[in-house]
Amino acid sequence: MDELAAIKIFAKVAESKSFSTVARQFDMSVSSISRQINSLETSLGVRLLNRTTRQLALTEAGEHYYKDISKVLQALEEAKIEASAYQDSIRGRIRVHACNSAGAEILVPALPDFLKQFPEVVVDITLTDERVDLVAEKVDIALWLGNLDDSSMVARRVSPSHRVVVGSPDYFSRYGVPKKPEDLEQHNCLVYSRSHYLDEWRFLKDGQTVRIPVSGNLKTSTAGVLMTSAKQGLGLAVMQEWSVRAACAQGLLKTVLTDYDVHPTDYDTALYLVYPHRQMMPSKIRAFINFLMPLFAHSEK
Repeated sequence: MDELAAIKIFAKVAESKSFSTVARQFDMSVSSISRQINSLETSLGVRLLNRTTRQLALTEAGEHYYKDISKVLQALEEAKIEASAYQDSIRGRIRVHACNSAGAEILVPALPDFLKQFPEVVVDITLTDERVDLVAEKVDIALWLGNLDDSSMVARRVSPSHRVVVGSPDYFSRYGVPKKPEDLEQHNCLVYSRSHYLDEWRFLKDGQTVRIPVSGNLKTSTAGVLMTSAKQGLGLAVMQEWSVRAACAQGLLKTVLTDYDVHPTDYDTALYLVYPHRQMMPSKIRAFINFLMPLFAHSEK
């Protein structure tokens, strides 16, 4: 008896509750399927199925055995696909959802390098702060701020929540540079108004926290609006460090109060790479993850 073949046949019978259905799947006779099951039961020394001319049901032992072998068969299939993936060419469509700030400021500017390296890949990217069902929407990879509530997804932290206070050189020339958090009460502060964010910024230094109430003539739930308004000299904003990195390098923004850790919320706002499954990952997805991770790596504090 080919034990692995018999195990696969038993698993199919357990799922379909039909010898004839499995016989058609394996292009075998019903009697051959029955002999395979009988041989497996003899080998194990236990009855797996109760069967009559009209009915077929798993025994208690059969139910436990099916549960155990299902895991083994799935692992074997995943190992086969994983081994084959090393030989697969990297091509095809990758569907990506990214939060607006990470997508616009970091991911999209870097995409040409990835597409030059893998010219047979098509990246279908959507910038949105909305979290969708990745499986239902057939999304391969997402970049989300904040940890997951759905434990069935795989989440890898790409970057910590390292935020900075920024303003434009023009704003500082007109209104001065704050030297300590308390100075912000005299400045026009651009306030992020999404859920869990308060109208105060919390500054941590040497184990001491200072809570500063902030206000200004702009409130928004869109990070891009904060970015544009700060660049135009409207006021000061608290932003993720990686989101303002390019603007600071270009001289469009300047960071202040850099001796402090600043937090506009108590909630987790680190950046996470999220995908539906760790197993059976196509080569194109693995290549995209390997490209994406270093983009944020040097923002670690």
